[in-house]
Amino acid sequence: MAPELIGATLLIGGVGGVIVEVEAYHHTDPASHSYNGPTERNAVMFGQPGFAYVYRSYGIHWCLNFVCEKEGSASAVLIRALEPTEGVAKMRRRRGIPDDRALCSGPGKLAQALGVSHAHNGLPLAMPPFALFARAGKPEIVTGPRIGITKAVSEPWRYGLKGSKFVSKPFKAER
Repeated sequence: MAPELIGATLLIGGVGGVIVEVEAYHHTDPASHSYNGPTERNAVMFGQPGFAYVYRSYGIHWCLNFVCEKEGSASAVLIRALEPTEGVAKMRRRRGIPDDRALCSGPGKLAQALGVSHAHNGLPLAMPPFALFARAGKPEIVTGPRIGITKAVSEPWRYGLKGSKFVSKPFKAER
């Protein structure tokens, strides 16, 4: 599911843009929040696909994930970066910066710019405040190792839009 999200448009309350970077987390993956089974924090991951899983990273930043496999699988896709296209002025105010490239270039930045909080956890992605639009065409996608984890680092489960200046960190070898 993760590569299929590259090029799709995500809006939350009419604010958002084109998804340019994601990371996949599978229930068999020791880097996944679901690896050791259900908890109060990750319960949404064990539910039906098509719902938002929102958690706080390092006690500071909210992170937005899409639950993407059948109920009980507990696999999700972290939305790492997007190219801002809608509600850019609102994103600039929320982030307190004028640089469009830096508005959503990381999962914490993206959540702040889109106004994501724990209140979004467990909400269906097919209903407001979410709006998700399929990509037009088939973009060139690059892969690489995920960022900021210590387990299963070698898995090439980070996906990005080739050549995008809006990703959180450049891909070392675009393939």
